[in-house]
Amino acid sequence: MCGIVGYIGAKQAYPIILNGLKRLEYRGYDSAGIVLYDGDQIHLCKSKGKVSVLEEKFIEAGIPKAQLGIGHTRWATHGVPNDVNSHPHASNSGNLVMVHNGIIENYATLKKELIARGYTFHSDTDTEVLINLIEEVKKIENVKLGKAVQLALKQVTGAYAIAVFDIQKPDEIVVAKLGSPLAIGIGDNEYFIASDATPFLEFTKNAIYLEDNEMAILRLGRAPRLRELNKDQSIAPVIHKLTMNLEQIEKGGYEHFMLKEIHEQPQAIRDTFRGRLLPEEGLIKLSGLDDHLKKFVNADRIIIVACGTSWHAGLVAEYIFEEWARIPVEVEYASEFRYRNPIISNKDVVIAISQSGETADTLAAIKLAKSRGAFVYGVCNVAGSSIARETDSGSYTHAGPEIGVASTKAFTTQITILTLIALKLAKEKGSVSESIYRQHIAEIQLIPELVQEALLANDVIKAIAAEFKSAKNCLYLGRGYNFPVALEGALKLKEISYIHAEGYPAAEMKHGPIALIDEHMPIVVIAVNSNHYDKVVSNIEEIKARKGRIIAVVTQGDTVVKALADYVIEVPKTTEASSPLVTTIPLQLLSYHIAVMLGRNVDQPRNLAKSVTVE
Repeated sequence: MCGIVGYIGAKQAYPIILNGLKRLEYRGYDSAGIVLYDGDQIHLCKSKGKVSVLEEKFIEAGIPKAQLGIGHTRWATHGVPNDVNSHPHASNSGNLVMVHNGIIENYATLKKELIARGYTFHSDTDTEVLINLIEEVKKIENVKLGKAVQLALKQVTGAYAIAVFDIQKPDEIVVAKLGSPLAIGIGDNEYFIASDATPFLEFTKNAIYLEDNEMAILRLGRAPRLRELNKDQSIAPVIHKLTMNLEQIEKGGYEHFMLKEIHEQPQAIRDTFRGRLLPEEGLIKLSGLDDHLKKFVNADRIIIVACGTSWHAGLVAEYIFEEWARIPVEVEYASEFRYRNPIISNKDVVIAISQSGETADTLAAIKLAKSRGAFVYGVCNVAGSSIARETDSGSYTHAGPEIGVASTKAFTTQITILTLIALKLAKEKGSVSESIYRQHIAEIQLIPELVQEALLANDVIKAIAAEFKSAKNCLYLGRGYNFPVALEGALKLKEISYIHAEGYPAAEMKHGPIALIDEHMPIVVIAVNSNHYDKVVSNIEEIKARKGRIIAVVTQGDTVVKALADYVIEVPKTTEASSPLVTTIPLQLLSYHIAVMLGRNVDQPRNLAKSVTVE
C-alpha cells in the first residue's frame, strides 16, 4: 500500500520525486523518504509523518542537484512509523539503495542468515533485509545488479514492487514486481517509476505496466529491458498510452478530494454508461460481456468477491442480479474466500470488484477461482491494473481517478456497471418483459440528474452534522436494496470521523442493537418509498419509543416518516433497484461534514490507505 517514485534522466530528480510522492500519498502517509545521487555522494532524507514534513527537512538540509533518485511514502507493515523504518533503505556497503511496496513474508529467516554472514540491521523492516540480500547475492555470484535482483527475488516469499540502484552504476535503475503495482513512464532518454501513472502525467503519456514476476532494467541511452523473474527470458515491452489528465488529479477548488469526488458522481455515472446504455435502441453494449454472455446465462451461480466498499456494491448487485436475471448470487469477502477452500466449479462465474484493481485479497481470490475452472469477470476503475489483466474479461467503471481514501464515486459507478450487466442478462434470459426492461433503461439514464438533485441537500446535511458531530456511536438501518447502503454509510463515518458506527438490516434491530438505543444515540434510517416502507415505519416507531434520535433519508414529499423523525433528508424519487445510487449521497455528505467539523484529515484518515496491496 506504500507509494514509490523514481527518476533517472537529464532533469532535476528532486521536484519530480517530491511531487510524485504528494500524488501517491493516498497510498500511505505515516512516513516518507527520498534518496538522491549526484554522481559523487548519496543524499538521503527520511522522516516520520507526511510528505510535507519530509519537504521541510530537505529544504533545511539543502536540496542537491541530482538526476537520479527514488522516493517512498509509507503505510507501515514491518516496524512502527519512525525515521529509521522509513524508506529508502541502503545496503550495508551503502552502494545499493531501494524502495519497496509489499511484504516479504520470510524476511525473518533471511535476516537470520544475513546476520550470520556479518550483516547488521538498523531498522525493523523487511525492506532492509531485501536490499542486503541483493547485495549478498551480487557479491557472492559476482553479477551485475539486474541479475542480482533476479536471483535474490527467487529466494523471497511475499509481495513486492521495488526500485533499486547502485551508485557504482548511476545510469541505471532496476525494478521488479509481484503482487504490488508498478508503472514505468518512458520519456526522451529518461525513465519515471511509480506505483501508478499520476506522478509522471505531465512528462510523458507512454507507460509500461509490469506484470507479476517481471523485472525491468532501465538504463539511459537504451530501450527498457524486460525479463521474466523465473526465467532468463526477455519480454517485449507493451507501451500503453495514458488518457488521464492533470486536471483529474487536482482538487479543482474543493477543500478536499473527497468532497470533489462526491460532487463528481453525476458525471462519473454518466461516463460509466456512456456508449454502453443506448435507450433509443433499447440496447446495452458491454464489450467485455458480449462475447461471454453464454457463460453468465448458463452459470449455476454468480460469486461476487470484493473488499470494503466494493463488497457493499456487490451486496447491492446481489439484489439486482437475483431479482432481474434470476441467477443465484453469493457475495464473499475476498479475504475470507481465498482461505476457506470454497466450492467452485467451471459452471460458476466469479465477479471480482476493486476500485484500484490491485487489492491483494481480491487478486488472490481471482487466482483461486481460475484454478478451479470458474470464469472470472473483473469490475475495476484503473486501466492496466492487475485485476484487469488477471481476469478473463471485464468492464471498467470510468469513474476517473479517486484520490480520497474513503471511496465515494467508486461505489456508485460500480453499482452502475453491475446494474447494466444484470439488466443485459435479464434481457438475454427473458426474465423481464420488454416493457419492464425499457423502463429500467429509462430509469438508469435519469440517475445522474437524480444524484445531482440529491447533492442539493448539502446545507441541510451540514446542519444535521453540526448536531451530531459529538456522537460516540451511531446506528444505520436499511432494508432490501438499502441495507448495503446502511453498511456503506456506517463505514464512511468510521473511516473519516473515527466515530463508531454500525450498519444493520432494520428488522435485525430487535435482535440486539435495540439495547443500545437511548436519547444520546443517533440512528440513521433509510426510509425511501419501497416494498418495505411500512415495515421501516414500524422500526422507526420502535426507535421513538426508546427515545432514539432519528435522521431519516426519505423520498421527496414523504409525510409519514417526516412526522416521526427528528431530522429529515429528502432525496428524489426513483425505483427501488436504483435507489442506492441516490440514498448513498446524503450519507457520504453527512460523514464528510462531521469529519471536517471534528478536524479530521478527510482525504487521509489515520491508519488507512487507498489501495490495499498487502494482506
